[in-house]
Amino acid sequence: MIDPLSRTLARTRWLHRRIRARVGRTDGGGSERSRREETERNAKSETEGQSSTDDRRPRPRPDGGETVRAVETDGWLARLRWSAGLQAAIFWVPPFVLMGWFVYGAIGWNFLISLTDWSGLGQPQYETFNLEMYARMLEDRSFVAAARNTVVLLIAFTGAALGIGLLLAILVDQGIRFENTFRTIYLLPMSLSFVVTAIFWAWMYNPETGMINVVLGGLGADALAMNWMSDPRTKLFSIILALTWQFSGYCMIVYLAGLRTIPDAHYEAARVDGASTVRMYWRVILPQLQAATTSAAIVLMVFSLKAFDFIFVMYGDTPGPSADILAVMMFREAFSRTNWAYGSAIAMVLFLLALAVIAPYIYMQYRRGEL
Repeated sequence: MIDPLSRTLARTRWLHRRIRARVGRTDGGGSERSRREETERNAKSETEGQSSTDDRRPRPRPDGGETVRAVETDGWLARLRWSAGLQAAIFWVPPFVLMGWFVYGAIGWNFLISLTDWSGLGQPQYETFNLEMYARMLEDRSFVAAARNTVVLLIAFTGAALGIGLLLAILVDQGIRFENTFRTIYLLPMSLSFVVTAIFWAWMYNPETGMINVVLGGLGADALAMNWMSDPRTKLFSIILALTWQFSGYCMIVYLAGLRTIPDAHYEAARVDGASTVRMYWRVILPQLQAATTSAAIVLMVFSLKAFDFIFVMYGDTPGPSADILAVMMFREAFSRTNWAYGSAIAMVLFLLALAVIAPYIYMQYRRGEL
């Protein structure tokens, strides 16, 4: 079997002979001696090509059995030497090793710790593994409450931020004056960290001097004023409100970019058909914003699972059953109570929850051919 490299060399020699023959005819044919030399060179090259081909053909075994194939050393070595993946190895191997060791290696080690009873003192014992910590979670009321609050925060915060962001994007898309100024104002909270947002809203929720109660008192709604951060009925709501304020501007930018890609002909066709503004957006515009909604929702859900620092700044590591989430409970069990094995088990549940959010999006991108 002729490998691609030998076939390319034979083709190159053949083209070279054709060019020399054509040039010779143009010059008048040349002398008889030059023709004989050319003929000898052609015969010699054809003999060498045939011998190289024969070296790669199957050869009979001495015992008369099945044929064996000669080892093609030059072909696969050349392909290996000049393959694109090998040439780029210097760029992708170091990040691959670092990512595998510090990220996925840490996740695997955390899973092993969750199968032990390590309390943080001494070294974990890896001789025996069991699911005791995972069985303990099912009987722990604190874990059940934290898991419920995490899911509620994920759904309510994502839905509220998407809804408000969509309304802001539609309003800004109407060609209002000072559009850039409004976009900057709405997007500004996104640039703040969770720590700054928590301190700001802790002042807003202050029962005596907070802006919310002051405004309610000025409107004559003193009965609605309360300690928003301490009342179990409003703890989780206050967290959702603060996070929605911070991330609704991001959703507005994503939706606004999607709206700007929709042709004006779609709006005009809907108006010609007699569709109202609400029906036009519901039937024509929103279906075309599916990609923007998906990407923004994934980012929001990931941020809701990472709301540890926001809650920790506002409440510490004991926010109470009405505001506790898995991230805060994981920190409390591992670092405050030195239950490392139990904290690792909670971390694995949080990791699986994040994977359940990301995996469908990655699979959808793969099906579309975008990965």
